[in-house]
Parts: sequence; C-alpha cells; structure tokens
Amino acid sequence: MLTNEDRARIEAAIKTAEATTRGEIYCVVAQESSDYREAPIAWAALAALAAPAILLLAGIHVTVPDLFGQDWSAAQIGAVAETAAREAVAGSILLQGLLFLVVAVIVSIPPVRRFMTPKSLKRERVRRRAHEQFLAKNLQSTRERTGVLIYVSTQERLAELIADEGVAAKVDPKVWDQAMGLLIAGIKRDQPAEGFEQAIAHCGEILATHFPARTDDNPDELSNTVVELP
Repeated sequence: MLTNEDRARIEAAIKTAEATTRGEIYCVVAQESSDYREAPIAWAALAALAAPAILLLAGIHVTVPDLFGQDWSAAQIGAVAETAAREAVAGSILLQGLLFLVVAVIVSIPPVRRFMTPKSLKRERVRRRAHEQFLAKNLQSTRERTGVLIYVSTQERLAELIADEGVAAKVDPKVWDQAMGLLIAGIKRDQPAEGFEQAIAHCGEILATHFPARTDDNPDELSNTVVELP
C-alpha cells in the first residue's frame, strides 16, 4: 500500500507537526476495513425474491388446458390444475435458486462486491475499525489525552479521525473535515504520502492552537511510524 519513501515522508510529517504541539498524531492505513461478506448474500436473496416478478415480466404465465367443452370429471380437472400449479411453483423455485447462485458468485468478486456494498455500510465498518485501532494502539494513554488517530481504508477510499477526550473537549469534530478531505484526495490521486502530509500538517496546526508545545516538556509519547493493516 505504501512505499518506503511514502513511509519516510509520513513519519517526517508527523515529527514536524508534533514539534509544535503537545498533541500526538498516529497514522494507520488499512487495505480494507471489512470483507463485506453479507453483500453477496443480500443481493442474491433480493434477486431470488424477485424471481416471480421476473417470470411475469418475461411473459411466462401459468397455463392449463381448456377445461371447458370437454367431458372431464371433477377429479380430472383437479388433477390438471394441481399439476399446473406444481410446475409453476417448481419453475419459480428453480429460477430462484439459479438466480441466488449466479448473483452470489458475481457479487463475491472483490471489485463487484465493493461496488455493490452501500456506502453507508462501508462508512460504518471504517468507523468501527478505526475505533478498534484507537484502543488497540493505546492512543488513550497519552498524558493529557491528546492522541489523534488518522485512519484511512484504501479500498473504500474513506478516512476517519478519532481524537481523544482531551482534544475532543476543545475542538469541534467538524474542524477535522478539511484534513480528511486532503487525505482522501491524495488517496484518490494515488499519492497517499502527499495526502497524509497535507492532512497531518493541517491537524498539527489545529493541535498547536489548543495544545502548543512546551519547550521544556514535550515528550513524543506515541510512535511516528505509520501502521499498515492487511
């Protein structure tokens, strides 16, 4: 996901930003935040449920022989009607099973699966994974609770910023939107290092406003190395 040069540029950007603030910036890059395995099943089930409507739109109807004008007994009429109904149900079930299988296989192809997954679900999974990383990397353990996680999921092209309670108490969450926009723009241009540099610099300016560095007491509490997740 990142080259050695990208990693070096991001690390340098973090060091530069943290030199002006008591805040701590931590960067995580994930290839994908979820496998979205429910997407193929959901689309396949939807296609299967639509099978009867597809049959009607295709002009396929249940037909029975002309029961009028012929000397048929009630038992024969009942048998014919039952056979026609069974054939219709069997045909519908067969089509439903076939549609379910075909759609499930097609949507399981990674690029198709990502395209067919609703953005709202992607956003929820990215946010959840970001919160997991915030806790897993102990960003809540800084002395003044000034840790800031910048998390980006490259396949979804979505980013999330989580600020610890010390920062959240002073900075409106909407203030970070521009930084995230810069980051995503860099990812979309296939220039992740540039996107991170711009986002980190912007975050550093915000943190320096509320948590300026102390010349005699400004320890680097978190690693500056960007973390990459499969």
